Amino acid sequence: VQLVESGGGLVPAGGSLRLSCVGSGLTFSRYGMGWFRQAPGKDREFVAAVDMTVRKTYYSDSVKGRFTVSRDNAKNTVYLQMNSLSPEDAAVYFCAATPYSTSTYYTLPSRYHYWGRGTLVTVSS
Repeated sequence: VQLVESGGGLVPAGGSLRLSCVGSGLTFSRYGMGWFRQAPGKDREFVAAVDMTVRKTYYSDSVKGRFTVSRDNAKNTVYLQMNSLSPEDAAVYFCAATPYSTSTYYTLPSRYHYWGRGTLVTVSS
């Protein structure tokens, strides 16, 4: 199984980025997909997730209203549209796949079976 993120980069505060994550080696439509981030010296934190049915999305309070998670099962791809970025959003962003459909599991890194290697997002003030 491989999950490969792309789309990270340097953006000024207030700017936008769109991250993508392409999965291979798994039946993509049978997995919930999540985005997590980790800043230097901090724990990995939940950002957003979309369930396998594509009907439910979940967001952390810190990104709600600014970020949008979506997926295209035909392309084995999950996206994270990030708007109104601030320096506090700077981190390495990871996508991950979970076989669980229980909504409370989506925020828990331990419930994800597969992880990408991450893409770096830098936000200049």
